[in-house]
Amino acid sequence: MRHEENLTVDREVANQQLAIRGGKPVRTKALPLEFPGVHHMGKEEIEAVTRLLRSRSLFRYYGIDLQEEVEAFEAEFADYLGVTYAVAVSSGTGALNVALSALGVGPGQEVIIPAYLWVSVAAAVVNHGAIPVLADIDDTFCLDPKSVEASITSRTAGIIVVHMSGAPADVKAIQQVARRHKLFLLEDCAQRNGGSVDGQRVGTFGDVAAFSFQMNKNMTSGEGGCVVTNDLGLYRRAFACHDLGYARDDQGHLAFSDPDLCLWGKGYRLDELRGALLRVQLRKLPQIINNMRRSKCRIREALKRLSEIRLRRMVDPAGDTGCFLITTYADPETAKRVNEALRAEGIVTSPQGVSNVVMTEWGLHLYYNIPSLVKRTSVDGHGFPWSLQENAGSRTQYAKGTCPVADGLFERSIILAIPSSLTEQDEDDIIQAFEKVYRALLWR
Repeated sequence: MRHEENLTVDREVANQQLAIRGGKPVRTKALPLEFPGVHHMGKEEIEAVTRLLRSRSLFRYYGIDLQEEVEAFEAEFADYLGVTYAVAVSSGTGALNVALSALGVGPGQEVIIPAYLWVSVAAAVVNHGAIPVLADIDDTFCLDPKSVEASITSRTAGIIVVHMSGAPADVKAIQQVARRHKLFLLEDCAQRNGGSVDGQRVGTFGDVAAFSFQMNKNMTSGEGGCVVTNDLGLYRRAFACHDLGYARDDQGHLAFSDPDLCLWGKGYRLDELRGALLRVQLRKLPQIINNMRRSKCRIREALKRLSEIRLRRMVDPAGDTGCFLITTYADPETAKRVNEALRAEGIVTSPQGVSNVVMTEWGLHLYYNIPSLVKRTSVDGHGFPWSLQENAGSRTQYAKGTCPVADGLFERSIILAIPSSLTEQDEDDIIQAFEKVYRALLWR
């Protein structure tokens, strides 16, 4: 009875003191911006870049004093993941495009993609002349294996599973679906580099995987990406496609002797400068992830006591990279009220950052927020690829309502970035703000 009385008093105090109602906010200093790898940049990156610039050899295949930074990074990244082959590229989008080219994706094929994604996933499929087919998500906020299976048609060539917002998809179940139907499985690990499922690194469950090293990612060179695989054939095709469409010999010269590797290149080569940066960042990746996971776990443990706040289901908490926290509420109105109250308590970043928002405000991560997809626009002005005869009859529904589970979760959920540089005081403030808002708005 005393516990209930204390909560009642706390609720009354919280009602009076909520910042959104004129009370004193929990904090007035903005939280750090997202950028996990950037927070750990220092003299090692400066020394690596300086050394590379002194060599005056920024191109990976030849130079005045070639350092072979990209080649070394590919070997080190493959070893870190536990795969055989890696092809470093100039962006995460480039990695998706190179992977689909290696897989032979084109007109007449359908590729299943999740409702929660980044626009580049859909764009890569469209730019190959294939049709993206949406599948719904579940409470992991990643692909629902049942929805994937229900989306398969005679034209389905493969599945792109996206490990969204730092936590894993149910990739083993999706892997079984892909194998059962003899489909390729492409893992998009852009937002979950360094994560794992049951001790196995993400990026090693599919036929091929794509990574991003863009500014917001767990390790970064500003822009950059990588394609990894254990399949020699896919590796050789990926290597050719990321370059000029052909293989290269040991001296870096183009080789035209293999008719299977006379393809069309995409020009996504990574330069030596970013290769040098990535080698340093890769060594720091375990610590970056450890920092985010520690902060997120501490916050999640505190929120578990607040019964009206639901937490995202984690397939493998130990393999989470920790870079985002997603909380879900009973209805959209509650999510909006809680979010407004949290922001008033100072749980925000600087104006250039987008964090602590209701997920409907999460831009091009939501399928129905991608105008080019919803409207089926094309660069040729003639409806490519939807207008192609090979694609006639494919399902092309992309408007809101196509994926009802995702729609409901987006409206009822809040996403908060967990930077890799949070202090214990930052964590305390986030927890205190949630508890304060909970007692005022949600406690029953």
